[in-house]
Amino acid sequence: MLSNDKNVESIATLVETLKDYVVLQKDYLKYDVVEKLVRLSAALLLAFFIFGLVFAVVFYLSFSLVYWMAPTTGIAGGFAIVGGIYFLLLFIIYNKRKSWIEQPLVRMLTSVLLDK
Repeated sequence: MLSNDKNVESIATLVETLKDYVVLQKDYLKYDVVEKLVRLSAALLLAFFIFGLVFAVVFYLSFSLVYWMAPTTGIAGGFAIVGGIYFLLLFIIYNKRKSWIEQPLVRMLTSVLLDK
């Protein structure tokens, strides 16, 4: 009879330990999701600011290039040349989008969301 009481107590202790374990795992999962969301949000915000700054720099450099070429090509010719350069860059980036954009983005998201 003593052995049965011990078994019941052991099972009760095991059940309590399992309940605590499940609660702790649930809390860990919540914190893990929050951490990953924060890291992802920070990366997106940084990318947004960098994109904005790069856009501003390229915008002003484009106008300076047009006005630098204006004495030899005219304003319209300068804008046409810069537009052609951007069209060529767009074509190159579109053809290399998998290796330059998609794969690094997948690697970054994988490292943020699946790191252990």
